[in-house]
Amino acid sequence: MVKSLDKTQRRNAVLAATVRSYINNAEPVSSHDLAREFNCSSATIRSVFGELEGDGYLTHTYTSSGRIPTDKGYRYYVDFFIKQIQVLEEQKSIVQKEYQTCLSRLDNLLDKTTHVVSALTKNAGLVSCIEFGDKLFFDGTSYVLEQPEFKDVTRIKKLVKLLEEKHKLIDIINRDIEKKINVYIGNELCCPEIDECSLIVASYKSKNMPKGKIAVLGPKRMHYPQLISMVSYVSDVLSNLLDEV
Repeated sequence: MVKSLDKTQRRNAVLAATVRSYINNAEPVSSHDLAREFNCSSATIRSVFGELEGDGYLTHTYTSSGRIPTDKGYRYYVDFFIKQIQVLEEQKSIVQKEYQTCLSRLDNLLDKTTHVVSALTKNAGLVSCIEFGDKLFFDGTSYVLEQPEFKDVTRIKKLVKLLEEKHKLIDIINRDIEKKINVYIGNELCCPEIDECSLIVASYKSKNMPKGKIAVLGPKRMHYPQLISMVSYVSDVLSNLLDEV
C-alpha cells in the first residue's frame, strides 16, 4: 500500500498511523508494526520514519527504536487529519440527563459542567467564567494523574500546584475568547508545568449571562476527534441552558 502512494501521501499515511497507534497504546511505534498495517517491508517504513523525524514530526527515545510524535507531529495530525466526529446519541443523552438537577444557580451549573466533561472524556474538565472574576472550576484531575505520562512525581507536583494557583490556566484557557474551538498542544501552552499535556477549549455564551470557556486537559496522547466534538457539544448545551437561568 505505502509503495503505491506518492511521496507526500506516503509520509502523511505513516505519520497519521504513528500518531493513532501512540495515542491508543502509549508505546513507541515500531516499523515492524506499521509494516504489517501497510503490507510493506520494515525497511520502507524506516525510510519514511527517517524523513518524518528529520522534518521534526517524529522522535524516538534512547530506550526504544520506535517512534513517537512530537508537538509538531500532533499539530499536523489535528490540523490536517481530523474530521469532525458526531457525538453519539447515547453520549448526548448522558449530557442532558446530568444537567437536569440542581441547576438554578450559575455556579452550580458551571461546577456540574466540569463533572460532565471529565466523566465523559476521562480527562480533567475545566470551566472559566468572567462573572466570577475569571474563577476556574475543575474536576477529574485523577484521570490525568492515572496516565503513564504522569508517573514522575515531579511532574505530578507541578500539575497539582498549577491547578491550585489557577491563574496561569485561566490565562491559557481565555486566549482567543471569541474563537469557538482552540487546541493547544505541548509547548504551545507556553506553560512548562504541563508541556506534556494538550488543552482543548470551547467557548460558551448566552444572551443574558457572561461568557467563558470549557476545556479538557489531558496528555498529548489524547483522542482528539472525539474530545473536540464532545467539548464543542457540551459548550452548545451550556450556552442554551444559560439562556434559561
